[in-house]
Amino acid sequence: MEKNTKVTLSNDAEDDNVHHHTNKEQDSIILNPNFEDGLKNWNGRGCKAVLHESMDGGKIVPLSGHVFAAATERKAAWNGIQQEISGRFQRKRVYEVTSVVRIFGNNATSATVQATLWVLNANQREQYIAIANVQAGNNDWVELKGKFLIHGSPSRVILYLEGPPPGTDILVNTLDVKHARRNRPSPPPFYENPGFGINIVENSEVGDGETQPWFTLGNCKLSVGQGAPRTLPPMARETLGSHKPLGGSYILVTNRSQTWMGPAQMIADKIKLFLTYQISAWVKLSVGASSGISPQNVNIALSVDNQWVNGGQVEVSVGETWHELGGSFRLEKQPQNVMVYVQGPAAGINLMIAGLQIFPVDRRERIRCLKKQVDEVRKRDIILKFSGLDESCDLFPYIVKVKQTHNSFPVGTCINRTDIDNEDFVDFFTKNFNWAVFGNELKWYWTEAERGKLNYQDADDMLDLCIGNNINVRGHCIFWEVESTVQPWVRQLNKTELMNAVQKRLTDILTRYKGKFKHYDVNNEMLHGSFYQDRLGKGVRALMFNIAHKLDPSALLFVNDYHVEDGDDTRSSPEKYSRLILELEAQGAAIGGIGIQGHIDSPVGAIVCSALDNLSVLGHPIWFTELDVSSRNEFVRGEDLEVMLWEAFAHPAVEGIILWGFWELSMSRENSNLVEGEGEVNEAGKRFLDVKQEWLSHAYGIINNESEFIFRGYHGTYAVEVCTPAGIVLKTFVVEKGESPLFLSIDLSYL
Repeated sequence: MEKNTKVTLSNDAEDDNVHHHTNKEQDSIILNPNFEDGLKNWNGRGCKAVLHESMDGGKIVPLSGHVFAAATERKAAWNGIQQEISGRFQRKRVYEVTSVVRIFGNNATSATVQATLWVLNANQREQYIAIANVQAGNNDWVELKGKFLIHGSPSRVILYLEGPPPGTDILVNTLDVKHARRNRPSPPPFYENPGFGINIVENSEVGDGETQPWFTLGNCKLSVGQGAPRTLPPMARETLGSHKPLGGSYILVTNRSQTWMGPAQMIADKIKLFLTYQISAWVKLSVGASSGISPQNVNIALSVDNQWVNGGQVEVSVGETWHELGGSFRLEKQPQNVMVYVQGPAAGINLMIAGLQIFPVDRRERIRCLKKQVDEVRKRDIILKFSGLDESCDLFPYIVKVKQTHNSFPVGTCINRTDIDNEDFVDFFTKNFNWAVFGNELKWYWTEAERGKLNYQDADDMLDLCIGNNINVRGHCIFWEVESTVQPWVRQLNKTELMNAVQKRLTDILTRYKGKFKHYDVNNEMLHGSFYQDRLGKGVRALMFNIAHKLDPSALLFVNDYHVEDGDDTRSSPEKYSRLILELEAQGAAIGGIGIQGHIDSPVGAIVCSALDNLSVLGHPIWFTELDVSSRNEFVRGEDLEVMLWEAFAHPAVEGIILWGFWELSMSRENSNLVEGEGEVNEAGKRFLDVKQEWLSHAYGIINNESEFIFRGYHGTYAVEVCTPAGIVLKTFVVEKGESPLFLSIDLSYL
């Protein structure tokens, strides 16, 4: 529908297109942003645009100025008011869109209003870029604000508002677009007396049978029981080290008539902003007649100014042993009230909590320990054995300089087709990553949005760039099990048609790209969806793996899911992930790797490591496939990323890390980028580059009496420079994994 919408620029707009380069710092790229010249330069997108001084009997008046515009007679959600901005923007520049909007009519009281860019690229491919959205009502004007960045040189660009259901008017008081200048980053947080490892929960062991300052949520009852574990849960012990034994008491919660009922405590005055807190507890459930009761979720949560914050969850079977619950959180805005509470099991189930601890984590100390582990896992002893030495030159020592040029450990990133139109993006990508994954362009809904109309051009373009720069590529993803991600035409197929379509999809993609993608995520997020399994039977998942393996035996086939590593989601606990993998293998699935997405908040090393340990017993390589972290403070963001990089690098089962992007406005999460939209590496990006440098080994010294130079270094590519009496010798060599020392012979006699 949208491709047929006719847009006509006025002569004024055309003149502006011609002359815009004369003022690179012009204030706005929107003409007539306040509708002071009526609807000049504006029109309706599939609907009618009109101007008002007031509406609804004078109840609706402009927030500013004398008039506002309305997109009316809307027949579809994408109908709205629009303006063409072709030629008035600069590529690779970040722009901020600001608009004041509300809705009217059709008995709608609230609806989403979204600002969107329609882009017609030079190859005539259409693209839609969602800029921002806001929940607008019919009573008040609200501000819609967001940013966009255009990497390439499209032939046409139109900015429009859309979103509410048909029949609802979009009212616009102003809509403006200006260059978004980068704000200075906030300074790194200063933690005065952080109290690392000190529990901020009072009376966590309910000593002397007293429950104060605990109180109940709801009309449940608190009492104290005996017989809880006397040791810290493993993840807390991993962080805290040696610790005095617990007292063995626990809080018993009875008379629970709602899932949210349980013990609570106020902790706002004890929390420091930007510190990462680890949560740890033992939990157990009981009930009078426990037979037939399914496992229950137990959640330690925080109410932060009445907003729920997840502190960790675990699934517990009623009547069984004590279970460890571990999680984490971080606050970045000053709260008025913070309450920690325990909730989750169904009404009537008694809840037991022992040794609840909330304590700030010393991440510097954790990384110091990881670096020692990395030395064992990622390095090898190298012995350079020299021959042809000039023995007459005893007074001239042979000086050896060894410099590692590339670490062979895979560190990759997600890229999108539009990203690679930006030369600056490509430069950073090719210099700093050796693996890649495509954000959307290989997904079925992208390559075959309409049945029978295949589009592999975007994926081909991206693959050509990667191959040309010796960058390996993961194939993400062949199928996606979550129903909302399945394109409508596939959802409408009957069982036979769907099975045929699945087999055709496998054949299409795996024969086209045979040998080119090193990995494939075969059926994404099987712990969070079951579209194909529900319609085609339990064996279809293993069938997907087996057909894929037959079509391209060279590719490693991965399972891939999220919240595996952070304790936040019982659906994707390491235990459930392991069971899924074992079930698939029992059906003959050719699983070659375990993907942990890694969209993580407030990472704590011990919790991440515990998940890795649990999954590593399956014997498959583990990859972080979609890693991103988020903090509005760039220094904290960099610290989060550093924690995850070292945890992965230090664990022997992890064989690669893929970031889920790095460039501003090319990522799915806000406050996650390492590079600003206009190319400036931010503080988080600098920390990332610093870690990459730390993963390069260097050595300097002289050849010993045995004609050897010995050092220990990371796996990867090296250059060695030897200064001899006759001149300088340059050699390169590669260090691969191995337990025994690597002996390399270098002959200097030819000088």
